Amino acid sequence: MDLKEYCVLFEVEDTLWWYQGMETITRAVIERFYARGSTLRILDVGCGTGGALRYLADYGTVLGIDLSHFALTLSRQRAPFAVACSCCTELPIPAGAFDLVTLIDLLPMLEGADDEMALGEAFRVLVAGGRLFLRAAAYDWLRGAHDRAWEVRHRYALSELTEKVCHAGFVIEHTSYANMWLLPVAIIKRSFDRIFPVQNGSDLTVNVGPLNGIFKAILSSEARWVAHHSLPFGLSIVMMARRP
Repeated sequence: MDLKEYCVLFEVEDTLWWYQGMETITRAVIERFYARGSTLRILDVGCGTGGALRYLADYGTVLGIDLSHFALTLSRQRAPFAVACSCCTELPIPAGAFDLVTLIDLLPMLEGADDEMALGEAFRVLVAGGRLFLRAAAYDWLRGAHDRAWEVRHRYALSELTEKVCHAGFVIEHTSYANMWLLPVAIIKRSFDRIFPVQNGSDLTVNVGPLNGIFKAILSSEARWVAHHSLPFGLSIVMMARRP
């Protein structure tokens, strides 16, 4: 990914409505299974510039893994969390070392069968009874300028992702689409991008101004439903699965 995108991500990850709203949803799903203040051993694979490490630390001791040295350099500026450079398909970690593994928006950026290999590695490093929290972009027909800027290879259907996770050996405990209410806005934007294509079109560069708080409130409002029920469609898929 272009290093400029990492810089933009680092600047907006703690304030942009999408990250704040998805944090609320992610916390709600995790807290269905674990309380804040737990002593979990947590591995965040594909941690990027470290935005998720900040709130995952509320549930235990967290280690971030990413392939980008540059992203990890930015992550260390955010907070002194432990991070290491490694490929997600070959983790330098012994089997059964973690209680919770998170793959947050990582799988869509992988090529070919690498997503299945990453899931296999997540399974391997979990203790028996440990859990995988997974978040991924939905609907390949929604690919647009943002996906090109972020080198997103694939967006998933829920049935497809479910099959891959089960094939890796996990038992799925909960799954749902997320970001349902704002899906029509995304469809309109993607359609506009196809008519008037842009060269460097990461959504992170779009300044929504006073709408930031409104969008955050709309997205955050889905958290309880996503965590305890299941939304029928949305821009993202969230999933909690357990290693038997």
